[in-house]
Parts: sequence; structure tokens; C-alpha cells
Amino acid sequence: MTVCGTSIIGRAAEAGIVSVHAHNIRDYSTDKHRRVDDTPYGGGKGMLMSAPPVVACHEAVKEMAKGSTRTIYLSPKGKVFDQKKAAELAGYDRLILLCGHYEGIDQRAIDLVCDEEISIGDFVLTGGELPACVLIDSVARLIPGVLADSVCHEIESISCGMLEYPQYTHPEVFRDMAVPKVLLSGNHKLIDKWRYEQALMLTKKLRPDLL
Repeated sequence: MTVCGTSIIGRAAEAGIVSVHAHNIRDYSTDKHRRVDDTPYGGGKGMLMSAPPVVACHEAVKEMAKGSTRTIYLSPKGKVFDQKKAAELAGYDRLILLCGHYEGIDQRAIDLVCDEEISIGDFVLTGGELPACVLIDSVARLIPGVLADSVCHEIESISCGMLEYPQYTHPEVFRDMAVPKVLLSGNHKLIDKWRYEQALMLTKKLRPDLL
């Protein structure tokens, strides 16, 4: 998966800290044309992924998985994903992510193989691949060794319970906008106070639901 093979997650994979594998459900189809979809019973538009190849693929992947495993179906019907769920999922040795397509997946396959359904928001996509990448990135960065220091994810937006304070780097002045003087003071007690106040102010303004 190219998306998960670059940047921080890509480097973690190269270091052997995390591993991401994509499995093609078509490889488990017994149809001579390797079809994995069919028309839904009861009528309706679109095609539905069939239960047999989905279940066969899951059984093969589960056989490879060692340690604690959780199977997740990326679905708009699932509970909306958040940082608390990411932290919970980071505690498993293996996650198996089932990506739907077309009109979704035969309910029998979902009932047989999935532990839970997760949504990344109240909108509809053409498949579960992008939500899977979002979940992988969010969970993987919580695994020890993926980020340089655990503090990197402990004090950032959402994880700390508020939005993150504004941050600045060089140059000191850009297009007549200067870095706040307190950040140049060297007084870390004042800097911490300013950052807390800014985080609180931003959270009240943009995400009061977090407070």
C-alpha cells in the first residue's frame, strides 16, 4: 500500500516496527472470472460483495496473524472513529481491516468475521480503502518507536483533550506578522502558560464540544 509506505509510517515499516499488508479478495474467488460481487436479493441498484470470497480471505489472513487480533469493517454504519479508539486499537498485535466496495458486503460475511464496524465520518465514499489508510496512520503512530518521543502524540491536538496551541518557526517576522514575544522570552513557565491559554481559547472557539 503506497500511502502507508512513505513518511513516518513508511520509515517505521522499514525499521520493522509496523507492517502493512494488502490482500486481494479476488484471489479467494472460485468464479472463473474471479468475480467477488453479485446483484442483491430483493432488488436495488449496484452490486454487493459476496460472502464466500470475503470469508475465505479473512480465514486465510487470520491464519497468518499471530497474537491478539481484531477484525474491523470500515463502514458508514460503524461508530465514528476517534483518538480514544485509536489508542485502544494500538493495544492489539494485529488488526485486520475489511474494506467494502460497490453497495457493501453481504451481511453474513460481516456477521461471521467482523468484531466491529468503524466509520471515519458521516459521509459516503466509494470504498473502504481510504478509511483503512486513515485508521492505519492514526493507530500506527501510537506504537512505541514510530514517533521519536511519546510526548509527540501526548500533547498534540485532541490527545491532550484540547486543540493544540499555535506554533511558529523562522523567520521571526513574515509579511509584517511577528512571532509572539512570549515565545522569544526564554521563560518556559510563561511559555507554558501562554500555550495553555491559547489552546483553551482555540478549543472554545473551534471545538467547544471537546471541553
